[in-house]
Amino acid sequence: MIRLDNISKQNGTRLVFIEASAALQKGEKIGLVGPNGAGKTTLFRMITGQEEPDEGLVLIDRGVSIGFFSQDVGEMAGRSAVAEVMEGAGAVSEVGAELARLEAAMADPEQADQLDAIIERFGEVQSRFEELDGYALDGRAREVLNGLGFSQEMMDGDVGKLSGGWKMRVALGRILLMRPDVMLLDEPSNHLDLESLIWLETFLGGYDGALLMTSHDREFMNRVINKVIEIDGGNLTSFSGDYEFYARQSALNEKHQQAQFERQQAMLAKEVAFIERFKARASHAAQVQSRVKKLEKIDRVEPPKRRQTVAFDFRPAPRSGDDVVNFRGVHKRYGNRVIYEGLDLLVRRKERCCVLGVNGAGKSTLLKLVAATTQPDAGSVTLGGSVKMGYFAQHAMDLLDGERTVFDTLDATFPHAGQGALR
Repeated sequence: MIRLDNISKQNGTRLVFIEASAALQKGEKIGLVGPNGAGKTTLFRMITGQEEPDEGLVLIDRGVSIGFFSQDVGEMAGRSAVAEVMEGAGAVSEVGAELARLEAAMADPEQADQLDAIIERFGEVQSRFEELDGYALDGRAREVLNGLGFSQEMMDGDVGKLSGGWKMRVALGRILLMRPDVMLLDEPSNHLDLESLIWLETFLGGYDGALLMTSHDREFMNRVINKVIEIDGGNLTSFSGDYEFYARQSALNEKHQQAQFERQQAMLAKEVAFIERFKARASHAAQVQSRVKKLEKIDRVEPPKRRQTVAFDFRPAPRSGDDVVNFRGVHKRYGNRVIYEGLDLLVRRKERCCVLGVNGAGKSTLLKLVAATTQPDAGSVTLGGSVKMGYFAQHAMDLLDGERTVFDTLDATFPHAGQGALR
């Protein structure tokens, strides 16, 4: 369906792809892996025609439809989440829009003299709309949004009032409803809670088109894909199997390459030592020249690439009291919706808790109560003695100043920390 034929691409001074080739066939579900900056997003953009390779070809079979979900969702405002998702449904969405225009035209007195032609065209468009199962489109859009965690109120509300994370879900829903021949999903698991992630995994499992995706959630990727394409050093390498198979095979290949490299280095050292020892002796001149020529012709084995990793050294937290946070008789509601009623909960020192529950159950509210960013309607939430707390909110990205650099943001938050510690 899609072939990348000897593509080369350079961004500035950095070579992203060097005569790389790969293919995406019908029914394949491929995980695209590689270090940050390797070129995963660039590859998506070349497939969708947003960028061109410097050399080589991106070949797409005629008639193949492609849906691309990226982290840049653009502006959304002025219509409901359902309408926004339906907009991406392809041909049925366009036919539906024409049907709506014709309905308005039939009710317009100023177009009464064209009524016969409008009715005739309405019949044609309505027939096409029915063929495309257009009347079920609203229901299917709501089904997708429900799977992604939307309440009925959020589905029908102005999409412009949603946070960035929820707009991401709307953009993802648009691609899922479209059900194109090929889906390109760039980090679709970002911004999804556990229930939505499970739903998406089930949806992709039943999708019969071709899939090319990236994800930092390796467990999620492992359960969805049946093939891996690795981007590294400008090359594209394919592995048939899930992510676990790729990880094992990649480690084995690295081990074999290291062994080959070490054997060759030992052989080269031996040859160089012979040359150095006998190069001044006329009696060994022929042997020395023979070995010099041999070394010149040898294809050198490169050592396996060692990816840089960052090690964090976190200083021990100060010791708190045994009781970290204590909920007593906590009541909390939003309007008519009861979240907590008489909640008692004690979190003790050294415990590690995972808060699970369906959307709207009160997971974020629980953390907000602990962090005191919201208050209980009744009851008390008490922090223990000497508790030093850090709070990362679901929509913390909305609170950052986009005009600041990463360093400036940290420097403003921790003014007394040294530059070395921040960097």
